[in-house]
Amino acid sequence: MWSGPRNISTAMMRSFENRADCAVVDEPFYAAYLAATGLEHPMTAEVLASQPRDWRAVADELARASALVVYEKHMTHHMLPAFGLEWMADCKNAFLIRDPAAVLASYVQKRAHVTLDDIGVVRQHELFEREADRLGEAPPVVEGADVLADPRAMLGALCEALGVAFDAAMLSWPSGPRASDGVWAPAWYAAVERSTGFAPPERAASAPLADDLQKIADQARAHYEALARWKISPSA
Repeated sequence: MWSGPRNISTAMMRSFENRADCAVVDEPFYAAYLAATGLEHPMTAEVLASQPRDWRAVADELARASALVVYEKHMTHHMLPAFGLEWMADCKNAFLIRDPAAVLASYVQKRAHVTLDDIGVVRQHELFEREADRLGEAPPVVEGADVLADPRAMLGALCEALGVAFDAAMLSWPSGPRASDGVWAPAWYAAVERSTGFAPPERAASAPLADDLQKIADQARAHYEALARWKISPSA
């Protein structure tokens, strides 16, 4: 599942992990991304110490996963241009999207400085186009707000698109942390650790974005809309 930050990506990971047949992998390229860019994120040292820093080693580890269903939670901005993508052909790739303005309003609550690259929308569009070209058709696209509005219907549609049987266990989960969570969970996962299921959709933020954030949202808009035109629905 390819997502940008500040979407429902961790809740989606919880949902799949609650299946008896599923193992999950939480942002496996995070350390490789930080090592290659030199960026400072919350808990950078801990992230770098917790995962392989070479993208090739990460791809090799993913290939060895043995569960019947493996849910890989990926951040699109982690996949730098220098990182190989051939391993994606062994996966069923889906794309989780959110309106860029909502992403930015949430992101700056956790990390004050943000760039267009940080929210991953451009890279998400590139990965989507690459996968669509490989498949000869659009891979599944899911709007996070649609899942929150009707979890049963949207998870059913996603499972159908992926060729995986829907499991009602995906609709709720026990609260608290997981051993499968990335080491960065204390900085980012407080809300999902309190959750036991998908929360209702948030109302649109009433306060306008600051000018610098609005500029980023405007730059991201066309990429988000190009993905949104392919999003699945229960009637699809």
